Amino acid sequence: MGNHAIIIIDMLNDFVGEKAPLRCPDGEKIVPKIQELIEFAHTQDHIRVVHVQEAHRKEDADFKVRPVHAIKGTWGSDFIPELQPNEEKGDYIVQKRRHSAFAYTDLDLYLREEGVDTVVVTGVWTNVCVRSTASDALYHTYKVIAISDGCASADEDMHRGGLRDIGIFGKVMTLEEYKDFAAKKPINI
Repeated sequence: MGNHAIIIIDMLNDFVGEKAPLRCPDGEKIVPKIQELIEFAHTQDHIRVVHVQEAHRKEDADFKVRPVHAIKGTWGSDFIPELQPNEEKGDYIVQKRRHSAFAYTDLDLYLREEGVDTVVVTGVWTNVCVRSTASDALYHTYKVIAISDGCASADEDMHRGGLRDIGIFGKVMTLEEYKDFAAKKPINI
């Protein structure tokens, strides 16, 4: 049976919530779905949970093209209260400074050590960080699944566009479809 990793991307104070300076408008709507996905993952021996945290330097090169956000050690880079990693249950944290959670991080090393062969992406900006992470997962030879109701963007067109792009090389499923799929053995996609 294959092992999965739920990759929860940038559910941080700077992106989700009324006070978020770079607010993803539908970010709040996906919180219950991600919570449900995490609870499900914690009941499955073959599923790991990875929380991805943007954590920039104050003078990060990323700020040449985007506004200053998610500075490491600040409120903006912290996980939202509803989606705090649970290290006692084995949740892993990956800090990133670029769109993809694979870019210059230890995500690939962690996944390989855990025997993961399938990456399941969720979180905010479907058309940017989620899609970039999904693409890099493919480049690293992982199977890719996107949880359609566990991702969000600035608007529905951006969200659908990101999912459409991911669907070219991976599977796009609702949370319920994924839970049914992942609970069956053996797992093949």
